[in-house]
Amino acid sequence: MNKTMENMNASPSPARWFRVLRRSMAGESPIRKSFTSSLCEEILKNSQEAFSSGRTKSYPFRLKQLQAMVNLLDKHELEFVAALEKDMHKPKFETILSEITTVRNEAIYAMNNLEQWMTPEPIQKSMTSFLDSCFVKKEPVGVVLIIGGWSLPVQLCLIPMIGAMAAGNTVVLKLSETCSHTADLLQTLLPLHLDNNCYQLVCGEHTELLEILEHKFDHVFYIGDHVTGKQVMQAAAKHMTPVTLVLGGKNPCYVDKSCDLAVTARRIAWARFINAGQNSLAPEYILCHLDIRDALIHELQMCIHEFYGENPQESQNYGRMASVDQYRRVKDFLLCGQVVFGGQTDENDRYIAPTVLIDVKESDPVMKDEILGPVLPIFTVESLEKAIQFINKRERPLAIYVFSHNPQVISEVLDNTCSGSFCSNDSMVQSLYTRLPCGGVGNSGVGIYGGKFSFDAFSHSRACLLRNTAIECVTYLRYPPYAEKQLRLMQWATSISRTNKWCHIL
Repeated sequence: MNKTMENMNASPSPARWFRVLRRSMAGESPIRKSFTSSLCEEILKNSQEAFSSGRTKSYPFRLKQLQAMVNLLDKHELEFVAALEKDMHKPKFETILSEITTVRNEAIYAMNNLEQWMTPEPIQKSMTSFLDSCFVKKEPVGVVLIIGGWSLPVQLCLIPMIGAMAAGNTVVLKLSETCSHTADLLQTLLPLHLDNNCYQLVCGEHTELLEILEHKFDHVFYIGDHVTGKQVMQAAAKHMTPVTLVLGGKNPCYVDKSCDLAVTARRIAWARFINAGQNSLAPEYILCHLDIRDALIHELQMCIHEFYGENPQESQNYGRMASVDQYRRVKDFLLCGQVVFGGQTDENDRYIAPTVLIDVKESDPVMKDEILGPVLPIFTVESLEKAIQFINKRERPLAIYVFSHNPQVISEVLDNTCSGSFCSNDSMVQSLYTRLPCGGVGNSGVGIYGGKFSFDAFSHSRACLLRNTAIECVTYLRYPPYAEKQLRLMQWATSISRTNKWCHIL
C-alpha cells in the first residue's frame, strides 16, 4: 500500500490526470478530442504493460486486490451513502443493501472460491488419452474495458470489475457521469486502494465512450441501453473483441387468480418503486385477469401509502430520477393510457410519484422502451395462454415474473417462455444470489456475469494436453501409409459408444 501511494505521488495515474484536466479545460472540442484520444492510448498501453508483466496472474495478488475492495467498501460506506443521497435522494437503507452489501458479498464470495476457480479442471479421459494429462486451464484474457451502468452506479461498476480482477485481468473502468457525486467518489477512492497500474478509471460523455471504443481491448463489458449496446458491439467487432452486454428489456409480470394479492402487491411495488424504479430487473408491466385487476390496483395503492406515506415526495424512503434527462424521458410515459394513481411530478426535484397506468396500448412508448422509472402499466388478459402469447410476441426480456399458488401455472410460464432469468412469487431477488448468473438473452443481452460466471466470462478456457512418447506402439496406427486394418483399429479406439465406455471394453 505504501509503495502504491509513493507511486501515485511521484507519477499521478492517467485516470487522475484525466479527472483533473478534464474539469480545468475550457471545453473546446478539438483540443479535448485530441487529449482524450492520446490519453486513451496511454491508459491502454499502461494496462497492456501491466498485464504483460504477469503481476495480475498470481493468486496472492488477486486475493490482495479483492481484499482491498472489501476494505474500501467497509471504510467508506457512509461516504457512498452521502454521494448517492445527493445524486438520487437514495435512502441509506437502499444504498447499503443494493450498492454496498451486494458488492461486498461478491468480493468475499470470489475470495472464498478463487483458489478453486483457478485450479485446472481435469476432464474425463478416453482410450486414446488414458496415459495423458488432460485439463482445462482458466487464464485471464488481458485488458478488460468495463462500461458501468448508472442506475446502480456502485454495484453495476464494481461487481463486473470484481469478476475481471478475480480472473487475473487488468481493467479500464469507464464510469457514467449521470451520478456525478458517486463517480467522483469512485475516482477518488479506487486509486487509493487498488493497484493503479492494473486498474484504471476514465469518466466521460457518450462521444468520449465512442472514442474509447476505437481502441482494441481484449474484452468489453457493457451495462446500459440498446442503442449504445449496438454501438459497443459494432465497435468491438472491428477488433474481433468478445463482448458481454446487459441491456435490459420489458420484464413481464403475470399475476394469477390463485395468488395472495396483498403479498403479491407488496413484492411487486417494492421491486418497481425501489430506487425510484431505476432498475433493469424490475417488473415493466403486469398481466392479470380483469376479475382481479381492480383489487390488485387497490392493494398496490395501499402498499405505496404503507411504504412512502400520503405524499412520497416528502418521504425519506423514496428516491429521485438520476438526471433531468431521465426525469423528462420517464415523465413522457405518463401520457400513455390512464393514470389510476400517482402521476405527480416536480422537475426541480426530479420527482415522479409511484404511478400505475391502465388502458395502455401495446404500441405506446411506455411499452416500447425500458421504463427505468416509477411507472407500472397493467394489462388484462383472458387466460394464462393469452398471457404467454402476449409475452412471446415481444423481444426476450431480462426477467419474467409469475405470482401464483398453482405450481402448474408457474411451470407453464417457465417452460413456454424465454428470458435472462425467471422468478416466481417475488421480484428481483434472484439478483441477490451470488451463485445465480445475471444476464440477458436475445434483445436483452449477450453473456452472463456474477460470481463464478463473472470469473468465467473474463477468462479463456485453455485446452491443455500433456503427452509422452510411451504409447507410440499404438499411436503409430495414424501414420501413412494407410491400411484398412489401421482404420478399423483407430475407429475402435476413438469412437464413442452410448452403451459401453472405453474402460468397460478394457
